[in-house]
Amino acid sequence: MIDGEDMTSLNAKQLQVKRRKIGMIFQHFNLLSSSTVAENIAFPLKLAGTSQAEISARIKELLELVGLQEHADKYPSQLSGGQKQRVGIARALANHPDILLCDEATSALDPQTTNAILALLLDINRKLGITILLITHEMQVIRAICDRVAVMEKGLIVETGKVLDVFLQPQHPVTKEFVGQVSDFAASSTAIDSNTKQGIMAGTVIRITYIGAKTYEPILFETVKSTNVTFAILQGTISSMKGVPYGQLVVQLSGAQHEEIAAVIAKLKQEGMDVEVMAP
Repeated sequence: MIDGEDMTSLNAKQLQVKRRKIGMIFQHFNLLSSSTVAENIAFPLKLAGTSQAEISARIKELLELVGLQEHADKYPSQLSGGQKQRVGIARALANHPDILLCDEATSALDPQTTNAILALLLDINRKLGITILLITHEMQVIRAICDRVAVMEKGLIVETGKVLDVFLQPQHPVTKEFVGQVSDFAASSTAIDSNTKQGIMAGTVIRITYIGAKTYEPILFETVKSTNVTFAILQGTISSMKGVPYGQLVVQLSGAQHEEIAAVIAKLKQEGMDVEVMAP
């Protein structure tokens, strides 16, 4: 889900009683093949009994919003997949919906076109303050633009939360499987476990998660520099989600007694780090 002004200003009870107007974006566009781009956008407005003058003004406004000003008189067969989905987005916005529901809206598109459509949805969210609800199995889509996520299995919600929290600290096995699709750390966990069992890797292996400004601070170095603990970086990454930086380090702590290593881990947690012991 991408939050909008409309949703964040209402509590759960208000949402239950207020009638919601929903615009729908489909995976395979569902455009009227015998109608032009302008006519496809006008279709829901005509059903709503909107005047022709209002329809013409709204079509012009929406064509500009989705970047199809020069394609108003073309038919769907003359458009690319990305252009067809832009028409679908414009049609979904025609009647000023409160919520934009996207059902696998990028699954039929190539990666470059997917990025362009996601950028358009973010632009719509910022300009219109509309909440966008995405149904997708593409975790990279969620990571790129969503604020919150709900993971479902067999029709039931098994985990919810802010995207950053769910991606960095997945709790349910299904969530861990999904997140593993876009994370290098799933493979590293298996390799570390295997090497530890074979005696190839000694010491305590931990995964440290940084979020926000702490991502760029030398917290690990400052924590161990006055101790007998040494560390080796096994894997690391820095990225961001919707402008929020985050980082993860897999490190091997060694060169000291177990108690001193435990004290280092405790100190890292006191500094606000999320620390997971991967191997003793």
